[in-house]
Amino acid sequence: MSGEKNLEVLLQSMKPKFNTGEYVFCVVQNAHDVPLENVLLLFRESEGITLVLKKEVADALQLHYDFVAAWISLTVHSALEAVGLTAAFSGALAQDGISCNVVAAFYHDHIFVKYQDATRAMEILNQFSN
Repeated sequence: MSGEKNLEVLLQSMKPKFNTGEYVFCVVQNAHDVPLENVLLLFRESEGITLVLKKEVADALQLHYDFVAAWISLTVHSALEAVGLTAAFSGALAQDGISCNVVAAFYHDHIFVKYQDATRAMEILNQFSN
């Protein structure tokens, strides 16, 4: 099943969803010590393995992090080859001084913003469908 490619349709139907909890980005050299069921995202880079975890999991595992994020999912099924969606919402957030870290998964785009910015980020993202 392929996702939506039309930018106008994507923006009007993206319906952001706030996922409860605080999330952190950690770097480890060996991910074997972190149970996979606790990992939201794993990405291997040359410098180490980035993990996105719930903050309480990282704390329990005594993993270092600097950034505490809120996780917002865009519920529209966007095609991986869709053009302009990330630019549109990241630009709107940037105009309000909100940094975002974006992950495109198979079905949805996921946005991580500073936890304190979550409410305002949701307001901005919801404006696209109004």
